[in-house]
Amino acid sequence: MDLYEQIQNYIAELDIAVKRLRQSGTDLAEAERKYKICLREEALKLRAEKGMAVTLINQIVYGVPEVARLRFDRDVKEAIYQANLESINSTKLKLRILENQLDREWGHARKV
Repeated sequence: MDLYEQIQNYIAELDIAVKRLRQSGTDLAEAERKYKICLREEALKLRAEKGMAVTLINQIVYGVPEVARLRFDRDVKEAIYQANLESINSTKLKLRILENQLDREWGHARKV
């Protein structure tokens, strides 16, 4: 495969990765929204139903199973988002390297 074809492949890969990033960003935002709503609801329940001191709620609420599950889900989606972002950066770097190599080869050919 020549350099131009490799560059075209990386450009196509980059387009796909950006679409994946858009989806994983949306998934992360949704997970964050669900987590924050549940966290608030559970904190209010602890205060209203159990009469718990406000200073203790912050320590207890994160151990509530539903809150912990939603927080885990949010953290996993954030890791996926970050991995997709790194994939894009890696592809961009590979693309830049190939473009520089192509430019050197064609730049050298023009001088001869």
